[in-house]
Amino acid sequence: MWWAILVSGVIGYAIGSLQFGLIVGRLTRGVDIRDYGSGATGATNVIRTSGAKAGVLVIVLDIAKGIVPVAIGMGIGDAAGLNHDDGAWAAAAAGFGAVVGHVWPLWFGFRGGKAVATGFGAALLMNPLACLALIPVAAIVVGAVRIMSVMSIAMPPVLAATFIVLAVLGVSPPAWAAYAVATSALIVFKHRANIQRLIAGTEPKIGKGGEKRPDPGPDREPAGTQG
Repeated sequence: MWWAILVSGVIGYAIGSLQFGLIVGRLTRGVDIRDYGSGATGATNVIRTSGAKAGVLVIVLDIAKGIVPVAIGMGIGDAAGLNHDDGAWAAAAAGFGAVVGHVWPLWFGFRGGKAVATGFGAALLMNPLACLALIPVAAIVVGAVRIMSVMSIAMPPVLAATFIVLAVLGVSPPAWAAYAVATSALIVFKHRANIQRLIAGTEPKIGKGGEKRPDPGPDREPAGTQG
């Protein structure tokens, strides 16, 4: 079992390290989007630096980047002859590996994004109905406040709580809940600067805050929201 979890996690990390936002930013504007806005490589920063079409493309690719590793992890679990619950740990490791890879990508100097779309993609394959049911809630939150980071900070804990309840009820394996809790904690941690700006009332609304960063270092976020 442990070798399947380890291999799945490594594969997930390698796939998650692909930074589609960075690639699309370079192809569309010829810039490193990490030097603009929030400095993150996710869809929100792509929207503010490269436009809505580029941002939607990155959302789709980043969601797929979460789905594919989980599918591979499930396949590895099956190949190892694991039962459903044990095999779920391999898939969960692959999904969390993809999230970690998106945040700290091996291929791009460990400067990535905040893994909201990738984390959602992995969870989507684990429990499609639960994830799809939360999309209208997320849309309402974004429409009400017009600040993407509010949705990005609020929804992962809600999804984690949902997965915990489903695990307690025996509807889904404990591995899904463990994945959701770990991913939620990491996403909220990566949004700590956004939380400070929300408290201060300085967090930009959707599409704003795409100016060039005064200091594009990986540990500073003087502008922007999540990515």
